[in-house]
Amino acid sequence: MRIGLTVTSFSWPGGPEAIGPTLGRVARDADEAGLASLWVMDHFWQIPMNGAEDEPMLEGYSALAFAAAHTRRLRLGTLVTGVIYRHPGVLLKTVTTLDVLSGGRAWLGIGAGWYDAEAAGLGIPFPPVAERFERLEETLRIVRHAWSGDTRPFEGRHYSLQRPLVSPAPLSGPRPPILVGGSGERKTLRLVAKYADACNLFDTPEVPHKLTVLREHCEREGRPYDEIEKTVAARLPLTGPGGSVDQCADRCEELAAHGVEHIILSIPDVHDPRSMDRLAELVARVGKLIPAGRSLA
Repeated sequence: MRIGLTVTSFSWPGGPEAIGPTLGRVARDADEAGLASLWVMDHFWQIPMNGAEDEPMLEGYSALAFAAAHTRRLRLGTLVTGVIYRHPGVLLKTVTTLDVLSGGRAWLGIGAGWYDAEAAGLGIPFPPVAERFERLEETLRIVRHAWSGDTRPFEGRHYSLQRPLVSPAPLSGPRPPILVGGSGERKTLRLVAKYADACNLFDTPEVPHKLTVLREHCEREGRPYDEIEKTVAARLPLTGPGGSVDQCADRCEELAAHGVEHIILSIPDVHDPRSMDRLAELVARVGKLIPAGRSLA
């Protein structure tokens, strides 16, 4: 089982001038602790479940490029980019640049988007949910098209690219892996089955059911279910009152029993070096767990 880390807050001691040095240390420590991946939210304001909207928030791909320069091994991605934030052609170039500069370590994490107040505040068009999913599917088609090396025009309902040229090409082979975030059974998980390399679910009691739905979509799409990496975004109590590595390891074992392969943790005090020590201990504890349906081969 792989353990990743998502940084969801930059409200750290020392104010804005301390954000860069602290993020650099967190990234280096995560790399050295044996974590598999490092993620940031693709938001411009803090989201309501994490704090006040005017708390410090970094632009996601700039933060990941900064983290790339401080690491050697971690895979890097957003959890996840709202499709409304960037035109697909620009998103292609952004993720490809991250992949090239990091030595082939980028993920494309993407979803339909949901934070309407942020969009309104910054003047970003925020179409109805049905259109956002249409745009998400077109964007998934575009990135797969362009990353295959096909520069023929793409004509969709919402996007038209006359020459989707990507140069330099990504270093990841055959392309940066695509993760679609969300657990909607009718649309999101269908898009995972059709276009993505990984899903991302929230850590809820519904995980087994959601994975069953994903398997059914894969069967309808003629896609091997085992091709898709199953990831879960979780807030596990590593630190603070009641927090322990044992408790986190127990939950990792439960998720592995359902077939989850990659747990992406959010830790409120990630800036505290003691948190990274516990993360390293957790990686050592659960790294050899074999998710249900997998084998040692």
